[in-house]
Formats: sequence, C-alpha cells, structure tokens
Amino acid sequence: MKAITIFSAFLLTAAPVFAQTKTWTLRECIDYAIDHNIQVKQQKNTTRQQQIQLDDNRGNHLPTVDASIGQDFSFGRGLTAQNTYENSNTSNTSFKLGASVPIFMGNKIVNAVKLSQLNLDASLADLEKAKDDIRTQVAKAYVQILYDMEVSDVAQRQIAIDSAQVYRLQRMLDAGKASPAEVSRQKATLAQSKLTATNAQNNCRLSLLTLSQLLELPTPEGFAIERPDISSIAVAANDASCTLPSPDLIYSEAIGIKPQVKAEQLRLSGTEYNIKIARADYLPSLSFSAGLGTNYYTTSGFTADSFGKQLKNNFSQYLGLNLSIPIFNHFSTRNKIRTAKIDRENQMLRLENTKKDLYKEIQQVYYNAVASLCKYTSSLEAKKSNDDAFELTKAKYENGKATLTEFNEQKNNLLKAESDLVQAKYEYLYQTSLLDFYRGRQLTF
Repeated sequence: MKAITIFSAFLLTAAPVFAQTKTWTLRECIDYAIDHNIQVKQQKNTTRQQQIQLDDNRGNHLPTVDASIGQDFSFGRGLTAQNTYENSNTSNTSFKLGASVPIFMGNKIVNAVKLSQLNLDASLADLEKAKDDIRTQVAKAYVQILYDMEVSDVAQRQIAIDSAQVYRLQRMLDAGKASPAEVSRQKATLAQSKLTATNAQNNCRLSLLTLSQLLELPTPEGFAIERPDISSIAVAANDASCTLPSPDLIYSEAIGIKPQVKAEQLRLSGTEYNIKIARADYLPSLSFSAGLGTNYYTTSGFTADSFGKQLKNNFSQYLGLNLSIPIFNHFSTRNKIRTAKIDRENQMLRLENTKKDLYKEIQQVYYNAVASLCKYTSSLEAKKSNDDAFELTKAKYENGKATLTEFNEQKNNLLKAESDLVQAKYEYLYQTSLLDFYRGRQLTF
C-alpha cells in the first residue's frame, strides 16, 4: 500500500514519539482516537460514577454500625439530695456501640439497586455512542485526506502537461514556429497550475492536521496514513446491478443495535423504578436496632468506684424494632409519584425522538449514497469521454490543426472530470461505509 506522508511546514519541532514516520490504517486511527479522546474519557468517568452509585445502593442492605465515645464535664452549683445547693464538679465518660438493620423499607432499596443497574447500563451505552461518534469523525477525516491527496495528484499531472507544453513551445519559438506571446500565455498557465497544486498541498496538510487533532496527537509531524486499495469498491459502484439496501431495512437493523437507542430504552425502564420508589413512601418501614453501652462517672467530694468496676456495673444492652407508618406528609408522596410519571412520559418522548433522529440520519446517508453512486457513474463516463477528446485535441494541436487555447480548454475539461470522479468516488466510499456502520459493521476500507 502506498503511504501518504504530509509534513506541516509551519510546525517547528516534532515530538520524539513521532520522530519516525509511521503509517496508520483507518482501524489504527479509530482505536487510538477512542483511547485518547477527551469526550470518551469523560464518559468513562461518568460510567465509573454510575458503578459507584450502584455499589452504594447495594450497600444499603447491610447493617449500619456506629461507635461513639463521649466525655462530659459539669461545673458550678447544684441541688443536693439534702435539698441544699453546693458547688460540685462532675465528669462522665460514656462508650456506645450500636447497629441498625433495615428489614422492610417499602422495597425502596431493591428498586434503587435495579434503577442504579439500569443507569449504569445506560451510561455504558452512552460510552459506546461517544465511541461511535469518534469512529465516524475519524473515518470522515481519513477519507478527506485520501480525497485531497488524489486532487493533489491531479494538480501535479496538470503541472506536468503544462510544463511539457512550455518546453514544446519554447522549442518551436527557437525554430521560429511559435510566437513569444504563445510562450508567455503558456507560462502563465503553468504558473496558475503551480498555484493550484500549492493550494491542493495545503489542503492535504490541513486535512491531516484535522485527523491528528482527532487522535489527540501532539503534532502531525511524522504522521502518515495508508492509502487503501479501493479498486473493488470502484468496480462495485460501476456495476449496473449495484443496489443499496433501503432506509427501512437499514433502520430495522440499526434500531436494535445502535447505542443511543439502547440508552434511552434503558432510561425509560428506569422511570418505572422511580415511580415504585416514590410509591414506597406510602408503605410502613421496619428496622431492627441493637447496641451496647457503659460509662464512668465521678463527682467532686465523693469517692467513685474504680474505672473498670464502673464499666462493668454500668454495662447495658438493648434490642429494638422501629416501625414507622406514614399518615400525612403534606401530599409530598403523591406529588413525587406525579413527578415521576411525568418523567416517564418525557423519557418516552426522548426515546421516540432518538428513533426519529436515527431514521433521519439513515435517510440522509442513504440518499447521499444514491447521489454519490449516480455522480460516480456519470463522472466515470465523463472522464472517459474527456480522455478521448483530450487525446484527439492533443493530436490536432501537435499537427497544427488546433489552437493552444483549444488545447488548454480541453485539458482543463479533462482535469475537472478527473477531480469530479475523485470526489464522487470517495463520497460513495464514505456514505456506503456509513450505511454498513448503521447495520453494525466496522468502519473500514
């Protein structure tokens, strides 16, 4: 495979990692972009947050255990047992260990876990959608480079033709068979061709820069792409029996695999659990609690038992059940349920809109592919006709039966036909690859 290497003249230095020219396939470009793209990294972090939320909700099934140590001091006058007042200082040190276990919370915990799992799955689908966006962007930039390179090749062929004509006319001028004006006009034509080639080369640099930025490369210096063999695609496009699958067929396949649809479907399922969680506030909740405690107490003027003896004598234990029954909460639960149902309706609309957007995208790509196929076949015929016309005009010109103006006009027609063919070819390549991508196939060519 040919390698296309473009160096940016305006960049001063190259990063050491790219000091050696490396040719990249489309697959390598896509994989590298996915690994280094900032949006993809951000979505990965969002997915990690959803995983943490899931772990947190799962942990709500477990007991809550708390330990505490307290120290209290009291100073000043106080009432004694003899109903008199006197100054005293007291100190109390307490130790407590308690545990609480949810027994029934109206299925809140169970539904919260299921909701978190759906949110995690939706986030993973969002991550895949972010990757898909990068894949299509990289493929489009890759094709743009290939197109710009072929346009540059056409421009170089134009320079070769014009240079040959300048040389020929200069020889004819030396032999007295051409005028200085003809030589000057052809030199001007050559200069214009060189300008066109310079612009084409700059477009190559810019398109390569665009791709390198998508890959988050520090510089396009030393970066090159492989030029794939697409002759089979060109042959297929020129096949009279070549037909494209209908938008409805592509959509029927895409609807079940595209991550943006899957994400919204998962979120719609999640709204049902939001409603269940809201309704749980109508139900009673039951929890079990248990604990241990002891303390050490001293009062000024009194002899206290030893620290260890007090801890033993003051040791206490408790077990308890706590039942909470909701009666009236200012219609808060009712309003939570109503809000959750509205969220469900909105999510249904978002899902429907996502499906419609997907169908619109497929339609646009389909009709672009059909148009590019027609352009390709027409451009191919135009290219063949202009090839024949150019060779005929060239022969007539060399025999003195056609003017230089006629020669250049036919040359320009040929080069335009070549450019149109290149554009149609790569447009067809990209659009048909997108159609396959919607059907679950890899972007490759």
